[in-house]
Amino acid sequence: MAGESLRGKVFEKLRNDILRGKYKKGDELVECTIGKEMGVSRTPVREAIRQLELEGLVQLIPNKGAFVTGISSKDVMDMYLIRAKLEGLCAAMAAEHVTEEQLEKMEETILLSDFHVEKGNFEQVCQQDGEFHKLLYEASGSRILAHTLLDFHQYLQRVRMASVRQRKRTQPSTREHKEILEAIRKKDASAADRAAYQHIVNTIENLKNFSLDEVLKEEMK
Repeated sequence: MAGESLRGKVFEKLRNDILRGKYKKGDELVECTIGKEMGVSRTPVREAIRQLELEGLVQLIPNKGAFVTGISSKDVMDMYLIRAKLEGLCAAMAAEHVTEEQLEKMEETILLSDFHVEKGNFEQVCQQDGEFHKLLYEASGSRILAHTLLDFHQYLQRVRMASVRQRKRTQPSTREHKEILEAIRKKDASAADRAAYQHIVNTIENLKNFSLDEVLKEEMK
């Protein structure tokens, strides 16, 4: 169990480092170097790299090594298009399964988002945005759907941060969260589906305002 836990921690650290831009496309992941940095043996690093290959973030080249492939701008757009459909489904399911406690927590994230938008605290805005969606996924009552959508959020963190830094998008985004919440509160599954789907479609339109390739090259601080 301890070994499995260690492998999982190494995997999560490496995946996060790739998605946050610490490792760039084409960088080699050297097992012994990473092992020393993390204070672990090469075995959990090797196993983590193999898992990263399965996720498409790393390519193993025989007799050469493991190289970062990362995610491309097309990957980002594909994930958002898929996410639009899944978030609509998620919101519809949430309208049937949400609890009062979840509704209150979602409302709180919206209030905090409004506050931080006015203050220009974009990291906090991004954090509250993530918390709103996490609560939405949990409210669906589906572990499978929640896990899938949380993975998308992890993969899209750099793009999400770039998006929330644009004030012209942050204010409408918070308003759209309110529309999703109200539909769920009224237990109107169809309206919740439409609102959540449109929310992601609007985000996709906003992504056209900047270069995804440039965003994906930057490292998150």
